Amino acid sequence: MRYQSFTKLAVAALAAAAVVAAPAAVQAKKLKVGFVYVGPIGDHGWTYQHHQGLLAVKKAFGDKVETTHVENVPEGPDAERVTRQLAQQGHDIIFTTSFGFMNPTIKVAKQFPKIKFEHCSGFKRAKNVATYNIRYYEGRYVNGVIAGKMTKSNTVGYIASFPIPEVVRGINAAYLGAKSVNPKVKFKIIWVSTWFDPGKEADAAKALADQGADVIFQHTDSPAAMKLAEQRGISAVGQASNMKAFGPKAQLAAAVNNWGPYAVARVKAVMDGTWKSTDTWGGIGAGMLNIASVHERIPADVRKQAAKVQADIASGKFHPFTGPLNKQDGKQFLKAGEKASDGLLAGMNFYVQGVEGSLPK
Repeated sequence: MRYQSFTKLAVAALAAAAVVAAPAAVQAKKLKVGFVYVGPIGDHGWTYQHHQGLLAVKKAFGDKVETTHVENVPEGPDAERVTRQLAQQGHDIIFTTSFGFMNPTIKVAKQFPKIKFEHCSGFKRAKNVATYNIRYYEGRYVNGVIAGKMTKSNTVGYIASFPIPEVVRGINAAYLGAKSVNPKVKFKIIWVSTWFDPGKEADAAKALADQGADVIFQHTDSPAAMKLAEQRGISAVGQASNMKAFGPKAQLAAAVNNWGPYAVARVKAVMDGTWKSTDTWGGIGAGMLNIASVHERIPADVRKQAAKVQADIASGKFHPFTGPLNKQDGKQFLKAGEKASDGLLAGMNFYVQGVEGSLPK
């Protein structure tokens, strides 16, 4: 009887304690948010801007979230391993932030159906995998207008990473922007087959400068090209973030990726229980892309012209890919007044007419 009485009293006491402790435990549970980065965070570029998204989440939710990030993760098996580790550690939502993380993300997501995944720049989705990206081509068109006006040699260099539609769109958009204000402009393109390799990027920038390019674009992540432009007394365009610190005289402008609002909204959706698999592709008008640090040495009329193009793109009045436009081989792909569909843009695997060279196989 004593044992039974003690047991009943102990159970009652534990139950009472649980009732008191339960609300505190619920309140103490933090949403775990993970980010997988392809490069180093540093103080510039693609990964740096994604990390600003993580910091925006921390600022918005404070002690309601616990964030984790892993940088310098190669695309391929390592990406799958790191993503799986974050899932096994109980993260509620995981952002994988490079195109080459797409298949690893989908594979891991199948194994962890209760976890939400956000993949940047890919096209494969699942019930628990959303995709998101920025219309970088809009910023490249605007900066193309600036480059077309500012080049004296009529030669613009472009350091390209991999021949995926995102990169090809950017080259075409920059060229069309430059061509719209300078019919004599030519683009020279060097493919480096990497997102981040300062040595390769510096060599490519030097080669382009040696070939007469006096403005350099890049779709790679290090500031090597900007530094080379500063050293050679030529111009360059910042990639993904403001790179003015590396080329205070060289940088004409920068197209800056703004991931913060999206990351905050998606984390909040997980908290609210409203998260769904979606496909988001926002640009200047949505506030996901900003044109920053337009150099004061650019003539006022050029800055005004670029600002108008930017405003027209933001409002939807103008689309960078508006016909008539032909492919490099002369075959028309957009009729007069026709605007490129998202499907066409998402699968763009050709140069527009006027761009020299050929796409890598």
